[in-house]
Amino acid sequence: MPPGRAARVAALAVIALAAPCVAGPVEVYREGARYCPRDRPKNAPELDEAQVVARARALVPDDFCGPTRYVAGCDVSVEYEYGSWRVYVHQYRERAGREDWLGLTHTYVILDRVGNCLANIPGTPLGSYN
Repeated sequence: MPPGRAARVAALAVIALAAPCVAGPVEVYREGARYCPRDRPKNAPELDEAQVVARARALVPDDFCGPTRYVAGCDVSVEYEYGSWRVYVHQYRERAGREDWLGLTHTYVILDRVGNCLANIPGTPLGSYN
């Protein structure tokens, strides 16, 4: 085999072996009493939207919504469907007087009608680019 071809074959082999290592982030759930409490009785009063937003913000990691060097705050989008609240919390930074999401992350907090956590799913920075 010519020397140039051997180098190309070796490079392709390295890329093929490395590809599974860079396939992308793996989504995990935040669990436990700090991030996903299930401490409210089923017959508790239903939460309104403002209470849901406050509960969801309390369930994101400390300093998630800043202010930090990179994060000025968080935008929150809420929807109620099929008996559960879905809260999308996205970080932003301030640039030129506007909120810029580019390159920052997000998380989803899903609560039942009384505020028990059904899931707390961190986003990935790559997912926040789109």
